[in-house]
Amino acid sequence: MVPKLPADAIVTIDFGFNGTILNQVGATPDALQQGNCTDGEPGSPFGQVSFCNGVNFFNAAFSLKRAGRLYVPSAGTSRNMVPTAGALGTGRECPTTRNFDMVDQDPADNVTTKYLLNPATGQTAQDNALNAARMPGADVLVNGSDNALIDDFLDPALGCTPFEAPDLGNNGTLTTSQALDELLAARNQPKNAALVPENDEMVLDNGGQFDEAKTDLYRSELGQPPVSAQTDASSSPEMFCQNIVNVQAPFIAANENLFAAGPSPVPTVGDTLFTFLANRLLQSFNNLGCKSFGLTNPVAVVNNGAGAATEATLNTAPQTASF
Repeated sequence: MVPKLPADAIVTIDFGFNGTILNQVGATPDALQQGNCTDGEPGSPFGQVSFCNGVNFFNAAFSLKRAGRLYVPSAGTSRNMVPTAGALGTGRECPTTRNFDMVDQDPADNVTTKYLLNPATGQTAQDNALNAARMPGADVLVNGSDNALIDDFLDPALGCTPFEAPDLGNNGTLTTSQALDELLAARNQPKNAALVPENDEMVLDNGGQFDEAKTDLYRSELGQPPVSAQTDASSSPEMFCQNIVNVQAPFIAANENLFAAGPSPVPTVGDTLFTFLANRLLQSFNNLGCKSFGLTNPVAVVNNGAGAATEATLNTAPQTASF
């Protein structure tokens, strides 16, 4: 099902991949260049994600917003969230993908699109009404972290609403997307912003070292400011670690009862939304190397035989990173 785009459309394409390394291959030798596509720096791919034309899309979107021609809503107020000191300023504003309440070790690396898989042939297609009718019995593929986590799990639990737009490939049905999530996050970006940090494994160089240019390239495709533009360094490697400890741990702990009643986005990580979030924070702390900044992992979990967290304890005592 190919969507019909307006003649003056400015399009961004976000690729999400549940494998390890995604490399773009153009249909013609110059196709990727024509499409302003990138999967990372030469010889140093991002990993699970890549992009086409993101810089032009967000530049146009921000320009239209300033001109009053594009409306991006406020994040809204949660009806269910338990207030926590310092978590979201008031403790009641709905989180976005740039809030430390919900980010993991590699922010903004997921699409919200669902895909159909024919297990007999390996054929895949976007999950929409027409394709579903053509592929009866197909499995549905989805990535449950980051973007789908907030749109499909956190927002419903907290009484919040994601930013949606008509899906041109599915009869105009309202839908979410990674780009819409980033526009909402930019419109409602907190001072203590969770931007892609340099210790995100997606933007490390091939030697595992920080790479500011690669980080800036990744950020530019999502409408995020470059590393050098940060005014409060909230997403420096040290501060990113400190913030997920001091902001996310209290947020999850305060809302334990609410999240414990919610379904898990990935049952192999945690058996409820609460244990999923706790185990995800534990793993993010380790994957970001936060221990090297003098911090202690605030999460302890009990896993079942399959490795999924079934119980979790969070230490909400404030910590200070060493520089």
